[in-house]
Amino acid sequence: MPSQNDDDDDDDGGRGPWGRGPRPGADLEDAIRRAQDRLKTIMPGGGGLSLVVVAGLVLVGVSAWTAAYTVPSDSVAVVQRFGKYLDEVPPGLHFKLPLGVDVATIVPVKRQLKQEFGFATPGANDPYQSPERRDGKRETEMVTGDLNAALVEWVVQYRISDPRKFLFEVREPSETLRYVSESVMREVVGDRTVDEVITVGRQEIESEALTKMQDLSTKYAMGLSIDQVQLKNINPPGPVQESFNEVNQAQQEKEKLINEARRDYNKVIPLAEGEKDQRIREADGYRLKRINEAEGDAARFSALLAEYSKAPEVTRRRIYMETLQDVMPGLRSTIIVDGQTNSILPLLDLTSEKKGDRP
Repeated sequence: MPSQNDDDDDDDGGRGPWGRGPRPGADLEDAIRRAQDRLKTIMPGGGGLSLVVVAGLVLVGVSAWTAAYTVPSDSVAVVQRFGKYLDEVPPGLHFKLPLGVDVATIVPVKRQLKQEFGFATPGANDPYQSPERRDGKRETEMVTGDLNAALVEWVVQYRISDPRKFLFEVREPSETLRYVSESVMREVVGDRTVDEVITVGRQEIESEALTKMQDLSTKYAMGLSIDQVQLKNINPPGPVQESFNEVNQAQQEKEKLINEARRDYNKVIPLAEGEKDQRIREADGYRLKRINEAEGDAARFSALLAEYSKAPEVTRRRIYMETLQDVMPGLRSTIIVDGQTNSILPLLDLTSEKKGDRP
């Protein structure tokens, strides 16, 4: 039967991954003691042999019960023998030496854990996830690079990458991660202005904080892998929040007016540029048209002059006839006058038709 001192020595080996919880097998030992007390009460005096048999059976049952254990699919078990690291066991059903000789600690290596700063999620199992036992307001109060105050809330998501380091290298790795995360976030926020922290610099802050947290986690051998750092709400302190809101509204109005001006600029200037290019192309086309027409008329006149020089009379008559062909179709009435006639005689207008003469 293990003594009370043995129970105290085995307390650290049976704790969970966060260093809390009772030692496995303690309840069973208490049940054995109570069963022995009852047997002594039932069989006083001559029941010594029976008491030994019952105690042996109980001991065998307890040994079988404490020898088997199951590791969940998202975890591994770190086995210690008399407190010394023995092995790392994969998921499934396994057996170990009973009665506290071997202690198996379940470590959720495939589960994504998180820590929240400045707010708390109800029902969280990890005591280090939410700042319920801490001053959540204090850890979110930060000073920016331009000496302004801001309330920064963020979330750190991480995994246990090395169960052995997680259990044995650092006393409280999850709590150490909280301190590391708060220190890194204060450093990163302190290198930027309040406008960058609240508006445009969030992504850079997350990336830089993730890198620095992972470097410190590796340096301190905490056995943790930082997956993501995500900023949540970033607000100014309460006494100046109204003034910050007014400044933000003014900046938003400024950006709105700038965007409207750019929209009008992009709408008017390209249209004017297009009209300008169109006018220039039209002018170039008209210029080329007039030049080509002038050159063609000059070439036509030169050719006509050359033919006229060869046969003046024939060319003059041809030009006269071509001119009449072009002019006569457009005349409404035609009057033929004889050069020897002294007066104009009335002639029948053969080109006009009267409505009454139509068939």
